[in-house]
Amino acid sequence: MQSSRILAAGAAAIALALSSACVARQASVTDATMPAGAVPGPALWQLADEDTTIYLFGTVHVLPKSVAWIDPRIESALTASQELVFELDVEADPAGMQQVMAGMAALESEQTLRDLMTPENRMQFEEALASYQIPAASFDRVEPWLAAMTLSIVPLLKAGYNAESGVELALSGRGTGKTRGALETIEQQIGVFDSMPMDAQLTYLDETVEAIPEVAGTVDEMVARWLEGDAVSLAALLNEEMDNPELYRRLLSDRNANWAEWIDTRMDAPGTVFIAVGAGHLAGKDSVQELLKGRGLTVTRVWQ
Repeated sequence: MQSSRILAAGAAAIALALSSACVARQASVTDATMPAGAVPGPALWQLADEDTTIYLFGTVHVLPKSVAWIDPRIESALTASQELVFELDVEADPAGMQQVMAGMAALESEQTLRDLMTPENRMQFEEALASYQIPAASFDRVEPWLAAMTLSIVPLLKAGYNAESGVELALSGRGTGKTRGALETIEQQIGVFDSMPMDAQLTYLDETVEAIPEVAGTVDEMVARWLEGDAVSLAALLNEEMDNPELYRRLLSDRNANWAEWIDTRMDAPGTVFIAVGAGHLAGKDSVQELLKGRGLTVTRVWQ
């Protein structure tokens, strides 16, 4: 059950992050700057050689509007950077991204999503929808992964989280004049879920339904540890309890390896780059930093 609530919470955050990318051009971002004298928290790392500096910043994709987190370390690193890189291009065309998501999520089976479920899982799914006043047929023509991601968002919205308060959107608002980049495309990010076999998707949906009551509390815990800069504790919460090897590989280790390769290659070109990715990718034994160290690169924590 622990891994189910972590996965559900993580998927909800990803879904809201995708939503933030789809509304990035219209959003009005509130100031996320920490008050003077506040103790800085969110972890920031750096690797550098004679002509290249890359900052690695672990984000929480969604936050309540009231949370302030940008401190002098982060501000200084952003100011010094000519290039701003995210997991996903938050300046992408919103309509195009929505179209891609809709196309990838369309259920090809002639059966409905609920027809594919066991009687017990269908009953639990319909009860969860009813508890949020969502019509039972709302997800009949989409694949299980989208139903799981969408349903997991609801408790976060009720708890005060929203797309416009995401960390990436706040960073993007400070990136005027900088070169923008992305480590993944929308197809690659959604493909992490869409390429799962149907049986695995249905299991994922069922686990999400069971974990929904705990999603908001789990994300609250993630945010608290993130604000404290406690990377070790955050890693334990996000990664070490994910006991499904296939999901761990899809969500974390494979993507971290791809990003480490990108960063290693980018170190060959001059300039200063600020990279912002989900904090779970910068924590634990298979973190981006550990993979970079394996490539012979030195990564150091940036303190106040």
